[in-house]
Amino acid sequence: MTVWDDLVGQQRVSEQLTAAARDADALVTAAATGAPAPTASKMTHAWLFTGPPGAGRHQVARAFAAALQCVSPDRALGGAPGCGFCDGCHTALIGTHADVSTITAVGAMILVRDMRDTVRKSFTAPANGRWQVILVEDAERLNESSANAVLKAVEEPAPRTVWLLCAPSVEDVLPTIRSRCRHLNLSTPSVDAVADLLVRREGVEPDVAAAVARATQGHVDRARRLATDPAARERRAAVLKLPLRVDDVGSALKAAQELVDAAAEDARQLAEQMDTKETDELKAALGAAQGGRLPRGTASVVKDLEDMQKRRRTRTQRDSLDVALTDLTSFYRDVLALQLGSRVALANTDAEDTLERLARGSSPESTLRRIESIAACRDALDRNVAPLLAVEAMTMALRAG
Repeated sequence: MTVWDDLVGQQRVSEQLTAAARDADALVTAAATGAPAPTASKMTHAWLFTGPPGAGRHQVARAFAAALQCVSPDRALGGAPGCGFCDGCHTALIGTHADVSTITAVGAMILVRDMRDTVRKSFTAPANGRWQVILVEDAERLNESSANAVLKAVEEPAPRTVWLLCAPSVEDVLPTIRSRCRHLNLSTPSVDAVADLLVRREGVEPDVAAAVARATQGHVDRARRLATDPAARERRAAVLKLPLRVDDVGSALKAAQELVDAAAEDARQLAEQMDTKETDELKAALGAAQGGRLPRGTASVVKDLEDMQKRRRTRTQRDSLDVALTDLTSFYRDVLALQLGSRVALANTDAEDTLERLARGSSPESTLRRIESIAACRDALDRNVAPLLAVEAMTMALRAG
């Protein structure tokens, strides 16, 4: 299994990256042996991966990082880098490779202090003699200061440093950064391709795989989660019942509260899994005995970790809400399709009775206004409006139609 096997519907991009990985391997080999470097190369020092949610931007970037770190002996026999089995591929894919640094937005933005050490590392030579890879998963969340830090590093990179930036669109990245990157745009995988992946890789029953792939409209990660996590299916079912629960003001406000509480519970569960472990590991690294006091002068380090964990909980809650809002948008899109007599396949076939009921009881104009109210809620959350206020405004708008 190569590093490209799990990329769904991205054949063209995979071929381009395979060619670049071959040239990158030739450059490293030439430097190690003293042979002349290739005169023409498809490899470059900065890449920008864009595409809609679910297209697999992060997976494509990580697969490319693995191919760059591939140490398979088959390369000498003409095999393409990215075998998927060697130590370089394996550690890059699971996130433990010493020369692959991943930056993810913990809060709403990637702050310059989150980038400082990584930018500094980008100017050093790779530990294993191949490539220093910096993967920024949420490049659209770079604030002005952190984006400027990245720009300086991309403008004058070290000889074997590669920047891999992921964002929804090129417009989400500073023009000065994107102009220095090679841009690859990913497309949304087809429903059939996602269903096939779930059957092959996750062992999901074909009918279940087809249903979740259709429900998520080709979003690979969400389809995988729905197929394998009963709690995720329960949350989605609860969200799809919300349109029937906003008949009066009290019910609309209650539905909003429950939606926000469910997202907060998701954030709390994640915090329980990660925060205690991170805090214990940090205290042990600082030399604090089990249950003992911290050494003098280290309290600020623990405070920084606590601040990061708080930002991560906020981000997790907003991400969970965004998933719910995506499901609601999909629901009303199906309602609109029924009202207009469209031949577009319904995404939420498991709620077809409810869809038909709402389609008969409202007009296409009111459905469009409801979809717009969901979009307005997402915009408010992006502007850091309090989640409950934003969701309450949305549920009241859904009630009004």
